[in-house]
Amino acid sequence: MNSDIAEGKWRQLKGTVKEKWGKLTEDDIKQVDGNLDKFIGVMQERYGMSREQAEKEFDRLKD
Repeated sequence: MNSDIAEGKWRQLKGTVKEKWGKLTEDDIKQVDGNLDKFIGVMQERYGMSREQAEKEFDRLKD
C-alpha cells in the first residue's frame, strides 16, 4: 500500500479506529495520520502488540 492510499484511508477510518482501539487518544490518532510506522509504534506502546500484529491490524483497516 502506498502512503497516499494509507493516508486517505486513515482519514476515512478515524472513527472506526477510535471505537476499536479505545486506548488510543486523539493525540495518538493525529500523530499517526495514516503513517504505518507511527501506527505500529503507537499500537506497540498502548497495546503491547508485536510489529507483525500491528501491521495486520493496519491491513485490516484498509480492507
